[in-house]
Amino acid sequence: MTVVSLGVPSVHRPRPPAPPEGPLVDTFGRVATDLRVSLTDLCNLRCTYCMPAEGLDWLPSDQKLSSAELARLLHVAVTRLGITSVRFTGGEPLVVPHLEDVIARTAALDPRPEITLTTNGVGLERRAAGLKDAGLDRINVSLDTVDAAHFAAITRRDRLGDVLAGLQAAKAAGLNPVKVNAVLDPVTGLDDAVALLRFCLEHGYQLRIIEQMPLDAGHTWQRGRTITAEDVRRTLQRYFTLTPDPAPRGSAPAQLWQVSSAETGDRVLGRVGIIASVSQAFCAACDRTRLTADGQVRNCLFSTEETDLRALLRSGADDDALEAAWRAAMWAKAAGHGINDPDFVQPDRPMSAIGG
Repeated sequence: MTVVSLGVPSVHRPRPPAPPEGPLVDTFGRVATDLRVSLTDLCNLRCTYCMPAEGLDWLPSDQKLSSAELARLLHVAVTRLGITSVRFTGGEPLVVPHLEDVIARTAALDPRPEITLTTNGVGLERRAAGLKDAGLDRINVSLDTVDAAHFAAITRRDRLGDVLAGLQAAKAAGLNPVKVNAVLDPVTGLDDAVALLRFCLEHGYQLRIIEQMPLDAGHTWQRGRTITAEDVRRTLQRYFTLTPDPAPRGSAPAQLWQVSSAETGDRVLGRVGIIASVSQAFCAACDRTRLTADGQVRNCLFSTEETDLRALLRSGADDDALEAAWRAAMWAKAAGHGINDPDFVQPDRPMSAIGG
Protein backbone atom coordinates (compact mmCIF):
# COMPACT_ATOMS: atom_id res chain seq x y z
CA MET A 1 0.00 0.00 0.00
CA THR A 2 1.39 3.41 -0.99
CA VAL A 3 1.44 6.67 0.94
CA VAL A 4 -1.00 8.04 -1.62
CA SER A 5 -3.56 5.31 -0.97
CA LEU A 6 -3.13 5.82 2.76
CA GLY A 7 -3.87 9.52 2.43
CA VAL A 8 -0.76 10.70 4.28
CA PRO A 9 1.20 13.83 3.41
CA SER A 10 3.98 13.58 0.87
CA VAL A 11 7.61 13.91 1.89
CA HIS A 12 9.02 17.29 0.91
CA ARG A 13 11.29 16.83 -2.06
CA PRO A 14 12.60 18.93 -4.96
CA ARG A 15 10.35 18.83 -7.99
CA PRO A 16 10.69 20.07 -11.56
CA PRO A 17 8.35 22.75 -12.92
CA ALA A 18 4.80 21.79 -13.83
CA PRO A 19 4.28 20.64 -17.43
CA PRO A 20 3.23 23.66 -19.53
CA GLU A 21 0.59 21.74 -21.48
CA GLY A 22 -1.37 18.50 -21.53
CA PRO A 23 -3.51 17.15 -18.68
CA LEU A 24 -3.80 18.97 -15.34
CA VAL A 25 -1.48 16.61 -13.52
CA ASP A 26 0.34 16.42 -10.18
CA THR A 27 3.69 14.87 -9.36
CA PHE A 28 2.02 11.56 -8.45
CA GLY A 29 0.49 11.20 -11.91
CA ARG A 30 -3.08 11.99 -10.86
CA VAL A 31 -5.01 13.93 -13.51
CA ALA A 32 -7.58 16.50 -12.41
CA THR A 33 -10.63 16.53 -14.68
CA ASP A 34 -13.29 17.41 -12.07
CA LEU A 35 -13.60 21.07 -11.05
CA ARG A 36 -15.51 22.05 -7.91
CA VAL A 37 -16.59 25.70 -7.99
CA SER A 38 -17.86 27.46 -4.88
CA LEU A 39 -20.15 30.28 -5.97
CA THR A 40 -20.68 31.77 -2.50
CA ASP A 41 -19.89 31.17 1.15
CA LEU A 42 -23.44 32.21 2.14
CA CYS A 43 -25.92 29.60 3.35
CA ASN A 44 -29.53 29.67 4.53
CA LEU A 45 -29.10 26.73 6.94
CA ARG A 46 -26.87 26.51 10.00
CA CYS A 47 -25.86 22.86 10.18
CA THR A 48 -24.21 22.06 13.50
CA TYR A 49 -21.24 20.28 11.88
CA CYS A 50 -20.55 23.21 9.55
CA MET A 51 -21.09 26.61 11.18
CA PRO A 52 -22.31 28.33 14.34
CA ALA A 53 -25.94 29.34 14.80
CA GLU A 54 -25.16 33.01 14.18
CA GLY A 55 -23.39 32.28 10.89
CA LEU A 56 -19.90 33.40 9.91
CA ASP A 57 -18.07 36.50 8.72
CA TRP A 58 -19.14 36.34 5.08
CA LEU A 59 -16.91 37.34 2.19
CA PRO A 60 -17.41 40.96 1.08
CA SER A 61 -19.02 41.18 -2.35
CA ASP A 62 -16.00 42.85 -3.93
CA GLN A 63 -13.82 39.89 -2.96
CA LYS A 64 -16.00 37.40 -4.80
CA LEU A 65 -15.47 36.64 -8.46
CA SER A 66 -17.75 38.53 -10.80
CA SER A 67 -19.76 36.60 -13.39
CA ALA A 68 -17.31 37.68 -16.09
CA GLU A 69 -14.28 36.65 -14.02
CA LEU A 70 -15.78 33.27 -13.24
CA ALA A 71 -16.69 32.72 -16.89
CA ARG A 72 -13.11 33.45 -17.92
CA LEU A 73 -11.65 30.99 -15.40
CA LEU A 74 -14.12 28.31 -16.45
CA HIS A 75 -13.07 28.87 -20.07
CA VAL A 76 -9.41 28.38 -19.11
CA ALA A 77 -10.23 25.27 -17.09
CA VAL A 78 -12.25 23.56 -19.82
CA THR A 79 -10.44 24.62 -23.00
CA ARG A 80 -6.85 24.65 -21.71
CA LEU A 81 -6.68 22.34 -18.69
CA GLY A 82 -8.87 19.46 -19.77
CA ILE A 83 -11.66 19.82 -17.21
CA THR A 84 -14.57 17.60 -18.25
CA SER A 85 -16.87 17.95 -15.22
CA VAL A 86 -17.87 21.11 -13.34
CA ARG A 87 -19.78 20.95 -10.05
CA PHE A 88 -21.16 24.18 -8.57
CA THR A 89 -21.35 24.35 -4.78
CA GLY A 90 -21.46 26.90 -1.98
CA GLY A 91 -22.10 27.67 0.78
CA GLU A 92 -25.50 27.30 -0.80
CA PRO A 93 -25.48 27.97 -4.56
CA LEU A 94 -29.24 28.51 -4.76
CA VAL A 95 -28.83 31.83 -2.91
CA VAL A 96 -26.92 33.09 -5.97
CA PRO A 97 -29.50 34.88 -8.15
CA HIS A 98 -27.50 34.50 -11.38
CA LEU A 99 -26.97 30.74 -10.97
CA GLU A 100 -28.91 29.88 -14.13
CA ASP A 101 -26.76 32.29 -16.14
CA VAL A 102 -23.57 30.74 -14.76
CA ILE A 103 -24.80 27.29 -15.76
CA ALA A 104 -25.84 28.45 -19.23
CA ARG A 105 -22.41 30.03 -19.85
CA THR A 106 -20.73 26.82 -18.75
CA ALA A 107 -22.96 24.72 -20.98
CA ALA A 108 -21.94 26.90 -23.94
CA LEU A 109 -18.25 26.00 -23.57
CA ASP A 110 -16.65 23.83 -26.24
CA PRO A 111 -16.05 21.06 -25.37
CA ARG A 112 -19.10 21.08 -23.15
CA PRO A 113 -18.37 19.74 -19.64
CA GLU A 114 -20.80 17.74 -17.54
CA ILE A 115 -22.49 20.23 -15.19
CA THR A 116 -23.67 19.25 -11.72
CA LEU A 117 -24.83 21.05 -8.59
CA THR A 118 -24.69 20.36 -4.86
CA THR A 119 -27.41 22.13 -2.87
CA ASN A 120 -29.27 21.91 0.42
CA GLY A 121 -32.51 21.92 -1.58
CA VAL A 122 -34.13 24.97 0.04
CA GLY A 123 -35.67 26.87 -2.88
CA LEU A 124 -35.01 24.09 -5.37
CA GLU A 125 -38.70 23.41 -5.96
CA ARG A 126 -39.21 26.65 -7.88
CA ARG A 127 -35.87 26.58 -9.75
CA ALA A 128 -35.29 22.95 -10.72
CA ALA A 129 -36.92 23.22 -14.15
CA GLY A 130 -35.07 26.44 -14.96
CA LEU A 131 -31.76 24.95 -13.92
CA LYS A 132 -32.37 21.99 -16.20
CA ASP A 133 -33.26 24.32 -19.08
CA ALA A 134 -30.06 26.30 -18.46
CA GLY A 135 -27.97 23.16 -18.92
CA LEU A 136 -27.68 21.47 -15.54
CA ASP A 137 -27.19 17.73 -15.98
CA ARG A 138 -27.41 16.28 -12.46
CA ILE A 139 -27.94 17.34 -8.88
CA ASN A 140 -26.96 16.29 -5.37
CA VAL A 141 -29.17 17.40 -2.49
CA SER A 142 -27.81 17.41 1.06
CA LEU A 143 -30.25 15.74 3.45
CA ASP A 144 -29.04 14.19 6.70
CA THR A 145 -32.36 12.89 7.99
CA VAL A 146 -36.03 12.54 7.06
CA ASP A 147 -37.09 13.00 10.69
CA ALA A 148 -38.46 16.54 11.07
CA ALA A 149 -37.25 16.98 14.65
CA HIS A 150 -33.77 15.68 13.82
CA PHE A 151 -33.64 17.92 10.73
CA ALA A 152 -34.51 21.03 12.76
CA ALA A 153 -31.91 20.15 15.39
CA ILE A 154 -29.14 19.54 12.84
CA THR A 155 -29.83 22.51 10.54
CA ARG A 156 -31.30 24.88 13.14
CA ARG A 157 -34.09 25.52 10.62
CA ASP A 158 -37.54 23.97 10.12
CA ARG A 159 -37.22 23.47 6.36
CA LEU A 160 -37.49 19.71 5.81
CA GLY A 161 -40.68 20.12 3.76
CA ASP A 162 -38.91 22.53 1.40
CA VAL A 163 -36.05 20.08 0.84
CA LEU A 164 -38.39 17.16 0.14
CA ALA A 165 -40.33 19.31 -2.33
CA GLY A 166 -37.06 20.28 -3.99
CA LEU A 167 -36.10 16.64 -4.43
CA GLN A 168 -39.42 15.89 -6.11
CA ALA A 169 -39.02 18.89 -8.41
CA ALA A 170 -35.49 17.84 -9.39
CA LYS A 171 -36.67 14.37 -10.33
CA ALA A 172 -39.62 15.78 -12.28
CA ALA A 173 -37.27 18.13 -14.15
CA GLY A 174 -35.13 15.19 -15.29
CA LEU A 175 -32.05 15.96 -13.19
CA ASN A 176 -31.41 12.26 -12.81
CA PRO A 177 -30.03 10.41 -11.07
CA VAL A 178 -31.00 12.63 -8.14
CA LYS A 179 -28.49 11.93 -5.39
CA VAL A 180 -28.94 12.55 -1.67
CA ASN A 181 -25.83 13.42 0.36
CA ALA A 182 -26.03 12.64 4.07
CA VAL A 183 -23.63 13.48 6.90
CA LEU A 184 -24.87 11.59 9.94
CA ASP A 185 -25.42 13.12 13.36
CA PRO A 186 -23.25 11.38 15.99
CA VAL A 187 -26.30 10.65 18.20
CA THR A 188 -29.21 9.92 15.85
CA GLY A 189 -27.30 9.21 12.65
CA LEU A 190 -27.42 5.41 12.44
CA ASP A 191 -31.21 5.40 12.85
CA ASP A 192 -31.41 8.22 10.33
CA ALA A 193 -29.32 6.20 7.86
CA VAL A 194 -31.82 3.34 7.78
CA ALA A 195 -34.78 5.70 7.34
CA LEU A 196 -32.94 7.67 4.67
CA LEU A 197 -32.16 4.56 2.65
CA ARG A 198 -35.76 3.40 2.82
CA PHE A 199 -36.90 6.87 1.73
CA CYS A 200 -34.46 7.02 -1.19
CA LEU A 201 -35.32 3.52 -2.40
CA GLU A 202 -39.02 4.37 -2.29
CA HIS A 203 -38.60 7.59 -4.29
CA GLY A 204 -35.88 6.54 -6.72
CA TYR A 205 -33.08 8.71 -5.31
CA GLN A 206 -29.49 7.52 -4.82
CA LEU A 207 -28.24 7.88 -1.25
CA ARG A 208 -24.62 8.77 -0.47
CA ILE A 209 -23.56 8.65 3.19
CA ILE A 210 -20.42 10.66 3.92
CA GLU A 211 -18.17 10.41 6.95
CA GLN A 212 -18.05 13.71 8.80
CA MET A 213 -14.76 15.47 8.10
CA PRO A 214 -12.78 18.05 10.12
CA LEU A 215 -14.04 21.07 8.18
CA ASP A 216 -16.29 22.74 10.74
CA ALA A 217 -15.91 26.44 11.46
CA GLY A 218 -15.42 25.89 15.18
CA HIS A 219 -12.74 23.21 14.76
CA THR A 220 -14.59 21.01 17.26
CA TRP A 221 -14.54 17.82 15.15
CA GLN A 222 -13.62 14.76 17.20
CA ARG A 223 -12.63 11.48 15.59
CA GLY A 224 -14.15 9.44 18.43
CA ARG A 225 -17.62 10.92 17.86
CA THR A 226 -17.64 10.35 14.11
CA ILE A 227 -19.81 7.61 12.63
CA THR A 228 -17.54 5.60 10.35
CA ALA A 229 -18.29 3.96 7.03
CA GLU A 230 -18.01 0.58 8.72
CA ASP A 231 -20.56 1.65 11.36
CA VAL A 232 -22.95 2.59 8.55
CA ARG A 233 -22.44 -0.63 6.61
CA ARG A 234 -22.97 -2.83 9.65
CA THR A 235 -26.15 -0.96 10.58
CA LEU A 236 -27.65 -1.09 7.10
CA GLN A 237 -26.89 -4.79 6.83
CA ARG A 238 -29.21 -5.44 9.76
CA TYR A 239 -32.11 -4.40 7.53
CA PHE A 240 -30.87 -4.92 3.96
CA THR A 241 -28.57 -7.15 1.98
CA LEU A 242 -25.61 -5.16 0.66
CA THR A 243 -23.61 -6.56 -2.23
CA PRO A 244 -20.58 -4.74 -3.72
CA ASP A 245 -21.59 -3.06 -6.96
CA PRO A 246 -19.73 -4.72 -9.86
CA ALA A 247 -19.22 -1.47 -11.79
CA PRO A 248 -15.64 -0.12 -11.68
CA ARG A 249 -15.31 2.57 -9.01
CA GLY A 250 -12.75 4.65 -10.89
CA SER A 251 -12.19 8.00 -9.22
CA ALA A 252 -15.61 8.07 -7.53
CA PRO A 253 -15.38 8.77 -3.79
CA ALA A 254 -18.26 6.43 -2.94
CA GLN A 255 -18.02 2.69 -2.53
CA LEU A 256 -21.29 1.53 -4.10
CA TRP A 257 -23.41 -1.30 -2.76
CA GLN A 258 -26.38 -2.97 -4.40
CA VAL A 259 -29.30 -3.04 -1.98
CA SER A 260 -31.72 -5.95 -1.81
CA SER A 261 -34.00 -7.53 0.77
CA ALA A 262 -35.24 -10.98 1.61
CA GLU A 263 -38.74 -9.50 1.62
CA THR A 264 -38.46 -8.81 -2.11
CA GLY A 265 -36.81 -12.07 -3.11
CA ASP A 266 -33.34 -10.53 -3.12
CA ARG A 267 -34.28 -8.31 -6.09
CA VAL A 268 -31.96 -5.31 -6.33
CA LEU A 269 -33.92 -2.32 -5.07
CA GLY A 270 -31.27 0.30 -5.74
CA ARG A 271 -27.78 1.35 -4.72
CA VAL A 272 -26.25 3.15 -1.79
CA GLY A 273 -22.85 4.80 -1.70
CA ILE A 274 -20.71 5.05 1.43
CA ILE A 275 -17.92 7.63 1.36
CA ALA A 276 -15.15 6.81 3.84
CA SER A 277 -13.37 10.17 3.59
CA VAL A 278 -11.59 9.72 6.91
CA SER A 279 -11.32 6.01 7.70
CA GLN A 280 -10.47 4.74 4.21
CA ALA A 281 -8.86 7.60 2.30
CA PHE A 282 -9.21 7.46 -1.49
CA CYS A 283 -6.61 10.12 -2.26
CA ALA A 284 -4.79 7.89 -4.75
CA ALA A 285 -7.66 8.21 -7.22
CA CYS A 286 -8.49 11.88 -6.62
CA ASP A 287 -9.27 13.79 -9.82
CA ARG A 288 -10.45 17.10 -8.33
CA THR A 289 -9.35 20.70 -8.40
CA ARG A 290 -11.20 23.43 -6.54
CA LEU A 291 -12.00 27.10 -7.06
CA THR A 292 -13.36 29.18 -4.19
CA ALA A 293 -15.87 32.01 -4.50
CA ASP A 294 -13.06 34.52 -4.08
CA GLY A 295 -10.96 33.02 -6.86
CA GLN A 296 -8.51 30.83 -4.98
CA VAL A 297 -7.38 27.50 -6.43
CA ARG A 298 -7.14 24.69 -3.88
CA ASN A 299 -5.53 21.44 -4.95
CA CYS A 300 -7.09 19.52 -2.06
CA LEU A 301 -10.10 20.00 0.19
CA PHE A 302 -7.69 20.01 3.15
CA SER A 303 -4.97 22.14 1.62
CA THR A 304 -3.51 24.85 3.85
CA GLU A 305 -2.26 26.80 0.81
CA GLU A 306 -4.12 28.53 -2.02
CA THR A 307 -3.22 30.11 -5.35
CA ASP A 308 -4.82 33.50 -5.97
CA LEU A 309 -6.24 33.64 -9.49
CA ARG A 310 -8.46 36.61 -8.64
CA ALA A 311 -5.41 38.80 -8.08
CA LEU A 312 -3.98 37.67 -11.42
CA LEU A 313 -7.27 38.42 -13.17
CA ARG A 314 -7.52 41.89 -11.69
CA SER A 315 -3.90 42.73 -12.45
CA GLY A 316 -4.47 42.13 -16.17
CA ALA A 317 -2.86 38.69 -16.49
CA ASP A 318 -3.53 36.87 -19.76
CA ASP A 319 -4.88 33.34 -20.10
CA ASP A 320 -1.38 31.90 -20.40
CA ALA A 321 -0.53 33.24 -16.94
CA LEU A 322 -3.79 31.96 -15.46
CA GLU A 323 -3.18 28.53 -16.95
CA ALA A 324 0.41 28.40 -15.69
CA ALA A 325 -0.60 29.39 -12.16
CA TRP A 326 -3.37 26.77 -12.05
CA ARG A 327 -1.00 24.08 -13.35
CA ALA A 328 1.61 24.99 -10.74
CA ALA A 329 -0.99 24.80 -7.98
CA MET A 330 -2.06 21.29 -8.95
CA TRP A 331 1.51 20.14 -9.58
CA ALA A 332 2.22 20.85 -5.90
CA LYS A 333 -0.63 18.64 -4.63
CA ALA A 334 0.34 16.46 -1.67
CA ALA A 335 0.03 12.68 -1.69
CA GLY A 336 -3.02 12.75 0.55
CA HIS A 337 -5.18 14.85 2.84
CA GLY A 338 -3.29 13.79 5.96
CA ILE A 339 -6.30 13.57 8.31
CA ASN A 340 -4.83 10.43 9.83
CA ASP A 341 -1.39 11.95 10.30
CA PRO A 342 -0.51 12.92 13.91
CA ASP A 343 0.56 16.38 12.71
CA PHE A 344 -2.63 17.06 10.73
CA VAL A 345 -3.66 20.72 10.71
CA GLN A 346 -7.25 21.55 9.86
CA PRO A 347 -7.53 24.24 7.16
CA ASP A 348 -8.59 27.69 8.35
CA ARG A 349 -11.50 27.81 5.93
CA PRO A 350 -14.57 25.76 6.85
CA MET A 351 -16.42 23.69 4.27
CA SER A 352 -18.91 26.49 3.59
CA ALA A 353 -16.07 28.73 2.38
CA ILE A 354 -14.30 26.02 0.34
CA GLY A 355 -17.13 24.26 -1.48
CA GLY A 356 -18.01 20.58 -1.24
